[in-house]
Amino acid sequence: MSNNVTKRPSFFFIIGLVGMLAVLIGFSKTFFLPVVAGTFKAPMAIHIHGLFAFAWIFLFLIQTSLIHFRKYYLHQVLGFSGLFIAGGVTITMVPAGLYVVHRELAQGLGAIAYSSLIGVLTSGILFFALVSAGILKRNRPEAHKRYMLLATIVVLWPAWFRFRHYFPSIPRPEIWFALVLADSLIIIAWIWDKCKNGSIHVVLKYAGLFIILEQTFEVIAFNSSAWQIVAKWVYDLLEN
Repeated sequence: MSNNVTKRPSFFFIIGLVGMLAVLIGFSKTFFLPVVAGTFKAPMAIHIHGLFAFAWIFLFLIQTSLIHFRKYYLHQVLGFSGLFIAGGVTITMVPAGLYVVHRELAQGLGAIAYSSLIGVLTSGILFFALVSAGILKRNRPEAHKRYMLLATIVVLWPAWFRFRHYFPSIPRPEIWFALVLADSLIIIAWIWDKCKNGSIHVVLKYAGLFIILEQTFEVIAFNSSAWQIVAKWVYDLLEN
């Protein structure tokens, strides 16, 4: 084995591969295959958002690969693109969220059509905050890579949620796919950290717990009238 390569792929590289597979599988029925067939119809903003989100997952995989091959300088240089991509993901979440509301209103879903908007916006803010923290901690690798891992887990939840199209008989997909399946990566990361390093890193423990609690709260509040009122207010604010 060359001295320039570590013996085994890191946990972070494996999560990058899992994330890439989740995106390719999750969005195949609703995006990739329809685009190839010429049947996908959506505003350009949706395509741009998808491009930024996919670019982030790809960047995470590439960055973990560079660490695996000990290409540290290239990792640092390429890392500067992360803030730009993260900003693109976050900003384009606004038109993407509004598009979903418009689509669901057209489908006759009523007030519940507004509910998803808050979740989209909070996910964008949480994702960008984690990326920013990771960049600020770039000189502390143990914290840096865990912030980036959590940011990637946050941005992956729409891909996991689309797994419902493969298992339509499973009830409450917003719980089993968008919450349990998506956030199971955080639990797995806790177990890995505990087994490999003897303890769960403070970033992974507390930021990961916050993500789980915040997303659980959103699922619980999603159908409430208070949530829909706030979501409608946010929608009107963004539209005007």
